[in-house]
Amino acid sequence: MQAPGLTTNLKSKPIWIDPSPRPVNLKLAKQPSEVDVVIIGGGYTGLSAARILAKQDISTAVFEAKTIGWGASSRNGGIAIPGNRQSMQVILRKYGESLAHEFWNASIDAIDRLGEIVADEEIRCHFSRKGHIHLAAKPSHFATLRKKSQWYKLRLNYKLPIISPDELQSEIGSKVFHGGLVDEWSATLHPTKFLYGLAQSVTNYGGLLCENTAVSKITPYNKRFKIESRQGTTLAQHVIVATNGYTNQLLPQLETRIVPTGSYVIVTEPLPPMLLNKISPNGRSFYDSLRHPHYFRLTPNGRLLFGGYPELITTLDTKTSAERLYAKLVQIFPDLSGIPVTHSWSGQIGSTSDLMPHIGQINGIHYALGYSGLGVSMATYLGSEIGKLISGQISRSPFNEISHPNRHIYKKYRWFWTLKGKYDRLMDKLT
Repeated sequence: MQAPGLTTNLKSKPIWIDPSPRPVNLKLAKQPSEVDVVIIGGGYTGLSAARILAKQDISTAVFEAKTIGWGASSRNGGIAIPGNRQSMQVILRKYGESLAHEFWNASIDAIDRLGEIVADEEIRCHFSRKGHIHLAAKPSHFATLRKKSQWYKLRLNYKLPIISPDELQSEIGSKVFHGGLVDEWSATLHPTKFLYGLAQSVTNYGGLLCENTAVSKITPYNKRFKIESRQGTTLAQHVIVATNGYTNQLLPQLETRIVPTGSYVIVTEPLPPMLLNKISPNGRSFYDSLRHPHYFRLTPNGRLLFGGYPELITTLDTKTSAERLYAKLVQIFPDLSGIPVTHSWSGQIGSTSDLMPHIGQINGIHYALGYSGLGVSMATYLGSEIGKLISGQISRSPFNEISHPNRHIYKKYRWFWTLKGKYDRLMDKLT
């Protein structure tokens, strides 16, 4: 029996592109015969790199297999939070004090950089910094969050105020959580409006945007690279692969270093102001403490966006994912039982085995990817970093100074991702 909130005319496209905010005057180009830099992937990473390079008068072309931002950059929840998917405690043990602080500071700076780009390029994307709350899904998780708060204050001089279970009602209209941590640094935005603002800035600085330009082959040619697509052939001094969760067989050595992972989202119909204020009185975003967390926020047009990972695979259909997410949504917010869900969609995030983003090179080809679900700020940041490295504005980045694990099991045995998802859901029930 279908849940009462899931309508038969459920739209399987992101709310962000309904209606589409794509500028009618977005300037597109044909594939050039020669440029200094070709960037493969027209999402946050590729566009951020292109913006940096084009500002330096370095001829740059972004090749997008479909339309600009077709992937996760137009499908995400629009939430930017500090940190990386790997815990800071593990990062410090693995990489040492100096690099650990660089990684942390980069994640902080990444959110500031979002705000700077929005201001500098005058992008109207509802950028807001009202913070987020990390919610304890179980009583035992609250003790873990309390320790995290103490550790961050001691080791990073960063404040994460504790909210007790009794105080939580002042922050969220739900009784199922057991306290949480407040992070005031976080931000939200309209992801597709930000995307197109980035794209327009690239063209304003002279960069080229080439849609429907799926690259089929990259080969060395006379100390440069030959990039081939069905649209033609381009010679370039540098190539950047910025495909993240949509990385394919184009660069086999990279395919074994990243796993496309499914992230699924539903959105309700517009809600009454009184209900919006009850759900999030202070306009914060949220995510819970499960291994594969649920994340949710209010949208600029007064809806509740609710996302998560009902499966790690990328092929779960949007009706099934909507049913699973809706069941969790009404468990958290019983007041929304029966409220129609209007949109259900998915996108592919790029997960790495060490849960870290990476900048690197394979056979002279540059890449930046691996945000493991935190790409709104980190994709923008790493895209800018790799642009600055190539243009000589910086000489190093911590993200290209750590090894990028190569796991052949990722390529040959993608079925293991299904098993991992089942294991994680079992552990969420038991711990």
